[in-house]
Formats: sequence, C-alpha cells, structure tokens
Amino acid sequence: MIKRALLSLTAGVLLSGAALTSQAADITGAGATFPYPIFAKWAEVYKKIENVGLNYQSIGSSGGLRQIRAKTVTFGASDAPVAGAQLDKDGMVQFPVILGGVVPIINVEGFKPGELKITGAALAEVFMGTISKWNDPKLAALNPGKKLPDQSITVVHRADGSGTTFIFTDYLTEASKAWADKVGKGAAVKWPANSSVGGKGNEGVAANVSRVKGSIGYVEFAYAKRNKIPHMQLQNKNGKFVDPSEATFAAAAADADWFSVPGMGISLVEQKGDAAWPITGASFVLMYKDPVSKAASKDVLKFFTWAFKDGKQLALDLDYVPLPDTLTKAIADKVWSQIKH
Repeated sequence: MIKRALLSLTAGVLLSGAALTSQAADITGAGATFPYPIFAKWAEVYKKIENVGLNYQSIGSSGGLRQIRAKTVTFGASDAPVAGAQLDKDGMVQFPVILGGVVPIINVEGFKPGELKITGAALAEVFMGTISKWNDPKLAALNPGKKLPDQSITVVHRADGSGTTFIFTDYLTEASKAWADKVGKGAAVKWPANSSVGGKGNEGVAANVSRVKGSIGYVEFAYAKRNKIPHMQLQNKNGKFVDPSEATFAAAAADADWFSVPGMGISLVEQKGDAAWPITGASFVLMYKDPVSKAASKDVLKFFTWAFKDGKQLALDLDYVPLPDTLTKAIADKVWSQIKH
C-alpha cells in the first residue's frame, strides 16, 4: 500500500522545475514521470541519511533526454530506452533503475478497480476510436453479467513526449496488428480516436480521467492507486486475466535478459507467464561516460547504490519492483565502470 508519507501528487508539489531540496550539493536529474513517486520517496529518506537532496524535474522522458543532452543535469531518466548506436554517438551509458507497470484507468460509474476486463486487441480498438461506447458488444462479451452504460468513451493520452506512452504503444503494437499498421509505437504518436484529450505527465492523465466521466487513460500504477482511479484487468499473453501488482510486474521481468540488447533497452511487454502483467516496463537512467562534473556523477552513483540496496522496501510499498541484486551488481560492474569519476 502506498504510504501516506509520499508527497501528494498535485501540481503544487510536482518537480517540474522545483527541487526536492535546495542544498548546493543536490543531485540533479530530469525526465520520466513514471518513476517520480519512488524517486521522491528515495530522495526524502536519503536526504535524512546523507544530507544530499535530489533536484529532479518530472518533465517526461523526452524532456529528460533534452536536458541530459544539453548537459544541464547530471542524469536523465526515460522509460523509452535509447538505442545503443545513439548512446555511443552521445557518449552515454544507460541502465534500468526500477520496474513498474502501466495500467488502463477508467472513469465509469459503478465499477471498482479490476471489475472490468479487456484484451489488448479491444484496448487498441478503444484507443483507435473503433470502439467508442462502453456498452459496445465486444466489451460486453468480455464482461458478462456487467451492466455497461450507453456512454461515449473519451480517450485520455499524454500530451508530452513520454516513456509511459512508449511502453503503452509498444504493448498495443504487440497486441494488435491494426494498431501496429495504423499507429505504431513511440514516445509520441498521432492518436486516432476523435474523442482524444491530452494530459501532461502521468499526473495530468490521472487528473483528466478523474474529471471526465466515461473516460479511459493509461498511467504508471502508483498514480492510479494514489488517486483512487479504477483500473481494468488485462488478458496477458497466456490468456489469463490479471490485475496489476508488484507480483505481476515481477513475473513479466522474471526471464529478462538485460544485456542481450545494447544499452539494456529490452521490452517487457507481452511476456509469457500466467501471472505476467502485459504492460510492464522499466525506467532507465542516462549518464555521460565522461561527465562535465565527475564529482556530481559520483554522487548520482552513490545515490543509486543506496537506492538499489536499501530502497527496496520503499519501492515495494509503492508497487514498483526493485531490481534483483544480481542485476544491480552487473550494472555496477559492466555499466558504471564506464563512467569516469
């Protein structure tokens, strides 16, 4: 269960330019909103231990890439992994820091979290606009005995370049040939549904779905739980309907071969396994091999060393999945060793 101590996810406390602390020695980073809740919690605890804060701008994955390439921050964060060739060109390394799940969230009166089911193919049709009402026969067939309303569906999506969008559209591309042919995957795509409404960040999508009756959107799971927005069950690759949780996210990543792809940028969507959540993803950190400030980069690595070792329970409390020790050791040995500090 998400602890009350986590900062409220409202515009007043989001780090879009504001720091968690104002110490001169603060770590600086920018990017994905997907890991913001756990970054905030890690930073809160780490500050008390080391007296070093985290100035993290939660501005979306595309914004994080712009910031790190402009060298205005020490690390960037993205849920859409950068290709190995581009990393080499930029002189950067990339490594995962946390696992989590993207979930479809809804605002349909009378339904609690997990009460409505959907398949990947049907979800793609909803986001394409070919299924435009909640009582569509395809949705009714997946939910026998449920009284679905004769209500138009409003699609809520990210308005900014987003790694969460990359994970979500990666899944829809795997689950639906129609989506793959018409839309495809990316940090930003052209949303085909006529009813589409954009929101900035996971928090913006969550806010719009909470506000708009009959809407559907997608967010990192912590945002759905924190804002008490009902999610849908999803059918996974093994044909099982599952709920999002740290256990189903972990099941999707159980057999991941992280070093099979340059930059560790593997896809975790549509993994096999009865318990696997089909829209699982990772947040990645990007750093320069030859950083502007070697001392600052050393501080970042020290922060993540602590987070990997002592921040596991904090991650689980927020329904993320911490990386296993064998993987974090491999990251230190194979990736961090390339950073000059």
